[in-house]
Amino acid sequence: MQSPQNAYDNFDYQYIAGKASKGTADHSIIDDDPFTGKTLTTIRGASKADVDRAFSAAHAAQPAWANITPAERSAVLLRAARIMEQRQEEIIGWLIRESGSTRIKATLEWHAVHSMMTQFSAYPYQAKGEILPSDVPGKEHRIYRRPLGVVSVISPWNWPLHLTNRTLAAALVLGNAVVVKPAAETPVTGGLLLARIFEEAGLPPGLLNVVVGDAAEIGDYFVTHPLSPFISFTGSTRVGRHVGSLAITGPTLKRAALELGGNAPLIILDDANLENAVNAAVVGKFLHQGQICVATNRIIVHEAVQARFMEAYIARVSQLKIGDPNLPDTVIGPLISVRQADSLEALIARGLQHGAQQVYGGKRDGLVVPPHIFSHVTAANPLAQEESFGPLAPLITVKNDEEAIQVANSSEFGLSSAVFSDDLARASLVASRVEAGMTHINDITANDYPNTPFGGEKNSGLGRFGGQWIIEELTRTHWISVQLGKRDYPF
Repeated sequence: MQSPQNAYDNFDYQYIAGKASKGTADHSIIDDDPFTGKTLTTIRGASKADVDRAFSAAHAAQPAWANITPAERSAVLLRAARIMEQRQEEIIGWLIRESGSTRIKATLEWHAVHSMMTQFSAYPYQAKGEILPSDVPGKEHRIYRRPLGVVSVISPWNWPLHLTNRTLAAALVLGNAVVVKPAAETPVTGGLLLARIFEEAGLPPGLLNVVVGDAAEIGDYFVTHPLSPFISFTGSTRVGRHVGSLAITGPTLKRAALELGGNAPLIILDDANLENAVNAAVVGKFLHQGQICVATNRIIVHEAVQARFMEAYIARVSQLKIGDPNLPDTVIGPLISVRQADSLEALIARGLQHGAQQVYGGKRDGLVVPPHIFSHVTAANPLAQEESFGPLAPLITVKNDEEAIQVANSSEFGLSSAVFSDDLARASLVASRVEAGMTHINDITANDYPNTPFGGEKNSGLGRFGGQWIIEELTRTHWISVQLGKRDYPF
């Protein structure tokens, strides 16, 4: 077990069967700091043979893990939480360097993951079965909840530690083994760093495996691997559709939890507390440069307060510090890649062509794109229809509650949403009609807690993460009936 005094470094390998090993693909994954451009590590990519080794190791290790006591599995997560406390600055530093997180965002992510470790430790005691009555004399129906076996995880680059761990930690403590394929942009914080933490916490070898590789080479093979009955994917709707299709049509039918794109509306009614609404619209939009699936993507404002809101919003946004993500007060840091920055500039151009007017903005500096605010945006404008995944804030003006609801629902996505009003009955009525998996009244769209059902509707995905809902996702029901006495059969 590694000493807490030794820093986690030298992440240049695949993690399979509890050991570091070089990948056997003919390519390498180059992991760069998006702000400085400095290469953090270079990892020889995983081949299909490496994927096979990872799943075989997980499959071999899982039965013994499932048969130990709940307390022993819980203890691993609690030790992982203590290790995170000892290494807090180190972990936050990796998030800043690798994912372009500002220190503010990286600290929030650390707290979210730490909270998962402690709360998920109780899951083994919550995965309970039932005994059901029967109309057959002397018969008893026993419903057990069992681990799935090996859980596959494909995680994204935007909140890599959090979005990997929410499936990984829950799956492990419920008795499963896990194989992770992190995003190529964040192989360390999306997988290898967690492997080090769990190794130090005493997780037996083989239960957690991390394969880092090119999606074009190993992606489909990873999803359809026959040794795993479950795939957890977080990412774009386009790729998620493909993953979901493979889960059904591949050689082994498997279950899938898909958390996909979002286009979160924040509705501001005419009786809203504007100061609170402005603050929520700023944080909900610009946290992590807007690179969050539940970021506020559309600000829908009642015409009676639109002018006052716009003035206050621009004033607040103009005060945000832009630049070096390691500085404690920086709010807007770098985007993850040149491709992401280029796509934002293309989206801005399309939005302006469709009638939007830019009322605030600035010039791109490397991968740092300053906040942009747009007025005269219609529900059909590309700025309102596409998930920007960047610091672009389109404002849509509506005449009444009914129009606000219609605009909010005029999207293929239905992940998160928010409603601001001082009349809670009115806000609740509007919230109940928003087509989304999550709606927050008088708060930001970006909310996620270990004990709540995180997930979406429409093209925002399938399944739920958190609380009893993730327990149901990561376990299977086993019905065992017991005939306690002689049964009379019809023939």
